[in-house]
Formats: sequence, structure tokens, C-alpha cells
Amino acid sequence: MAKVYVGASMSLDGYVSGPGESGFDKLFQWYENGDVVVETRHPTLTFKLTETSAAYFQGILSDTGALLVGRRLFDLTNGWGGEHPLGVRTVVLTHSVPDGWDQDGENFVFVTEGIEAAVAKAKEIAGDRQVGVAAGITGGQALDAGLVDEVWIDLVPVVLGGGVPYFASLASSPVTLEGPISTVQGSAVTHLKYRVVR
Repeated sequence: MAKVYVGASMSLDGYVSGPGESGFDKLFQWYENGDVVVETRHPTLTFKLTETSAAYFQGILSDTGALLVGRRLFDLTNGWGGEHPLGVRTVVLTHSVPDGWDQDGENFVFVTEGIEAAVAKAKEIAGDRQVGVAAGITGGQALDAGLVDEVWIDLVPVVLGGGVPYFASLASSPVTLEGPISTVQGSAVTHLKYRVVR
């Protein structure tokens, strides 16, 4: 059965984006501060990571079989131009399928029946590999529903002062985490993994 993790770059004050969708240049600066070139499915999106962060990132790529994101992120990125940069089939949790998209397409699957159905679909797609859930509202819904096994944080030394929290709109807090079960120190980022205590 696929393990489900929530993952994102996060500021020291707990945000995955700043006020008015700002701060991404700070949150993702670690994608550009090294010498190891990591290509994505989009020719114009290439990362330059440190050796440490590149090894960590490649591990995520090899172990992740499906992603789950919310409609807000899908719309904000314009559907990543038709395919997620990681080249992984992506489930989009939404109230309605956006115009011009197939509900069960090659790169994106749109689920309208709630978080449990969305996670189940992502697990089906992932098979024996892991499911990565975007932090924010969708990550909060998955955690509230008891569907998250681990929390992965790329902790960036910046304070954004507001915006979208890593877990938005939690109804079941507090939630206890075990760990960190993994700590990888990169340059301008600390990669942390925690296990959710049930």
C-alpha cells in the first residue's frame, strides 16, 4: 500500500506562500544554489541543486508514484502547461472539472468526491510507490482525515509574515508527529521528515 506524505518548502514561520501568492523566490531559492543540474519534464524548468539536495530530490522522484494537489494550486500554475514538472500523474481535488480537461486524463485526474476519494485514487495510481500531497488546504484536509503517514518539510530560512500556512484550516489539531525521522542539511534549506502518530 502506498505511503502518503505531505510535502512543501516552508518558511520559518510556517507558510508555503506569502501574502498575495508572494515569497516563492525565497521559498525556492534552494532549487538554484548548487552545481548539480536536475532536469524536469518541462524544458524551461531546470534546477541547479547542491549535491546534498540533489540526492534528496532524486530520492523523492524515484519513490513518488502520484501527486495530489488542490484546484487552487492547479489553477495558480495553469495546470503546469499540461503535465506536472515531475512527470508524475497528478490527482486534482476539485468541486468541478475545469473546462477543456478530461476527468480521467493521461497526466491529470480530477476527483470531485472529496479528500478520501482523492487519496484513494492517488494510491491506486501510485501502486507500491508513495503519494505526495501538496501542503496547504489539501494537505490539511488529508491530515484531518487521518490519511497522512509522513510530513516532509523543506525548511527555508525566511520569515514571510503571513500567507498560506503549511497546514491550512486544521480541524483536528493538535496532531503529534514523531521525529524528525530524517534530517538532511542542504544549503539554505533543511530537509525534514516526520512520522504522523496515530
